[in-house]
Amino acid sequence: MFDEQAILSELTFKAIRSSGAGGQHVNKTASKVELTFDLEASEVLSETQKELLKTNLESRLTKAFVLMMQCGESRSQHKNKSIIISRFLELIKTNLIEEKDRIPTKIPKAVVKKRLTNKRKISEKKSNRKPPQID
Repeated sequence: MFDEQAILSELTFKAIRSSGAGGQHVNKTASKVELTFDLEASEVLSETQKELLKTNLESRLTKAFVLMMQCGESRSQHKNKSIIISRFLELIKTNLIEEKDRIPTKIPKAVVKKRLTNKRKISEKKSNRKPPQID
């Protein structure tokens, strides 16, 4: 598929201040981690893999085909970095899987027959509810 260690070397990380409530400490520590991955400049992925990721991750990529992810769940910068790395690898792995084409199957005769007989029974039941026609 792809070399995880090689793709991790292509990532760039930036630590930024986390949002949300906090005390005096929150204003001076950068615990939120932002990951950026330039898809076009990647040397680990093949051209077909890049095209597949471009189509599958179209809504998550910038116009320059850069993937940006953030994690600020933990108060620890190291924990946030490990979380975002695992999310990134999972995202790449799931989006590199090509979906198989569905082979349409024929509807079994027994299923068609059952549907038609059931349809006929309901039709007769409803026609019996009508008042008789007097000529």
